Amino acid sequence: MEATYFKRHPFLKDTIGIISFVSCVIVGTLLINSFVFRSFSVVGQSMEKTMYTGDRIIVNRLPVTWSQLKNIPYMPERGQIIVFKNPKYSAGTDEEFIVKRVIAFAGERVVLSDGKYTVFNNDYPNGFNPDDENNNEPGSPTSGKTDIVVPRGELFVSGDHRQDNYSFDSRNGLGTIPLYDVVGPVGFRLFPFDKMRSF
Repeated sequence: MEATYFKRHPFLKDTIGIISFVSCVIVGTLLINSFVFRSFSVVGQSMEKTMYTGDRIIVNRLPVTWSQLKNIPYMPERGQIIVFKNPKYSAGTDEEFIVKRVIAFAGERVVLSDGKYTVFNNDYPNGFNPDDENNNEPGSPTSGKTDIVVPRGELFVSGDHRQDNYSFDSRNGLGTIPLYDVVGPVGFRLFPFDKMRSF
């Protein structure tokens, strides 16, 4: 009986097997990054003392994926730390992705005065401090002044290192963030290993 083609050319069979395996790994990685989770490294001082340069964080993509399947914009929770695409990004000059904390939503008025944020909405016409339930993670006082109504389909975000200009965020030049630019909420800090935690 004549040997099959692959038995006569075992090297070709092995090569096809390796190419198939690598292709599956690449496709699987792309699918996971797009729909399940992504990892990012923190750069800069804007989220201290919650996160530091070199921290490796895992962003949960599942809520965003689920919203996309339902054809509605993903809406994070107030106080959540999110990663989003930098709306002012230009190749080679700025960071493409940024990590900040959600302060306010569309239609809400944000006032920064006397070193703290106050958010006004229909439920709280007299205003409230959006950091009251953030476990004292954001630093204080918050530098600067602002008085803005968040536009439709956008978010007001802020870093946790709020003195001076350590954090470039919605209060001092970054502007509000479109919902479609949100990559997802930060779910976990993976590194350093002695500081692993969920968010």
